[in-house]
Amino acid sequence: MNTALSRSQYVRWRTAIFAIFLASGLSIATWASRVPDIKLALDVDKAQVGMLLLGAGIASIIGISTSPAIVARTGARLGMMVSIFTFASGVALIGIGTNVVGSYSVVLIGLVLFGLGNGCVDVMMNVEATAIEQHSGKTILPLFHAFFSFGTVIGAGLGALAAQLRVDVFTHTLVIAVLIASIGVVSIVHVPRRQETLDPIDDDGEKGRWRERMHVAMSAWREPRTYAIGVVMLGMSFAEGGANDWLALGVAEDHGGGTALGAAALATFSVAMTVVRVFGGPLVDRFGRVAVLRILAVAAASGILLFILAPSLPLVFVGAALWGVGASLGFPLGMSAAADDPAKAAARVSAAATIGYIAFLGGPPVLGFISEHIGLLNTLFIVVALVVMSGLFSGAARPLRKDEMSQASVAATKD
Repeated sequence: MNTALSRSQYVRWRTAIFAIFLASGLSIATWASRVPDIKLALDVDKAQVGMLLLGAGIASIIGISTSPAIVARTGARLGMMVSIFTFASGVALIGIGTNVVGSYSVVLIGLVLFGLGNGCVDVMMNVEATAIEQHSGKTILPLFHAFFSFGTVIGAGLGALAAQLRVDVFTHTLVIAVLIASIGVVSIVHVPRRQETLDPIDDDGEKGRWRERMHVAMSAWREPRTYAIGVVMLGMSFAEGGANDWLALGVAEDHGGGTALGAAALATFSVAMTVVRVFGGPLVDRFGRVAVLRILAVAAASGILLFILAPSLPLVFVGAALWGVGASLGFPLGMSAAADDPAKAAARVSAAATIGYIAFLGGPPVLGFISEHIGLLNTLFIVVALVVMSGLFSGAARPLRKDEMSQASVAATKD
C-alpha cells in the first residue's frame, strides 16, 4: 500500500472508487429492469433471454479471468478506464438492438461488451477497495458494495419509471451509457498510481517482467483458503445475480404483477441490500464476519422461500426485501477475508472475485434454461440450497492471525 498519500488524496481516491462501484451497479440494474420490455420488444421466450444472459455471463467470466493479466500489463487505472468505456458502450448497444434495429443479435453483442467490461472492472475496483480498507483500518468494504447497490437502486428506479412512462429502451440506455462514461472519466483522474496494482510510475525502474508479475497475480489459486472463501461467496453471489436478472420477470409474469411492479420489486430488493451494506461495517466489527454471514444466510433463504411461495404480491415484496437483506454482505465480506494479508491482497482478491463473479454472472443464465422445464419460481429453490451451503461454510471467512498470514504467504510463493 502506498502510505505517502495525503488525507485529501485518500478521500478523493475513496470517492472515485465509490463512484465506479455505483456506475457498475447502475449498468446492471438498467439492463435487469428492462428485461421484460426487451423480451416483449424482441418477441423471445425465457430460453432466449437465458441465452442473452449466457452471452453476458461468458463474456464476464472472460473479463474476470483475464483481469489479472490486464492489470499486470497496464496497471489498474488504465484497465478500469478501458473497461468502463467497454460496458458503457454495451449498455448503449442493448438499446440500439432493442428499438432501433430490432435485432436479437445486436442485443447479444451489446451484452457481450457489457459483460466483458463489467467483469474486468469489478475485479479491479474490488482490489482498489480492499486497499482503501487496509489503509483505513476499518471494515468499509460493505460500504463500497453499498454504492454498487445505490447504483442498482437508481438503475432499478429509473427502469421502473421508464417502464411506467413507456420510455423506449434505446433512449433509456443511451442516457445511462453517457452518464456511466462521464463517471469513469471524472473518477479515474483521482485514482492514485500504485505499485501494488502495477500502474506505470515515472520513477519506477523496478517494475519487473510481465511473467513475474503474472506469477504473483496467479499465486492465490494455489491456496486452499481461496476456494473455501469462494464457497462462501458462491451461494450469496448466486442469490444476488439471480435476483438482478430474474426477480423482475418473476414478479411480472409468474406472480402476475406486470412489468412496472416487476421493476419496483427489483428496486425493493436493491434498497434492502443497500441499507444493510451502509450499516454493515460496524456490525461486522462488533459481532464478527462469521456470525453476521450465518445470520444473513438464514435471512436470504427465508426471503427467497417467501418470494417463491407467497400467495399475494405484498408478501412477494416482503420476500424480495428479506432476499436483499440476506444477500447483502456475502460478497464484500468474502473480499475482506481475501485481503486479510496485505502482502498478497491483490492476488487473493482477484481470485476470490473470480469465483464470486462466475456465480454472480454465470449462474442466472443456467437458471433461465432450467426454468423453461420446471418454471422460474421452482428454479429458485436451487438458489435457496446454495445460500444454505454458503451459510454452512461461513467459518472460512474468519480473520487470519498473524502467524497464518505468514504461512499463507509462504505457501503462495511455492510452485
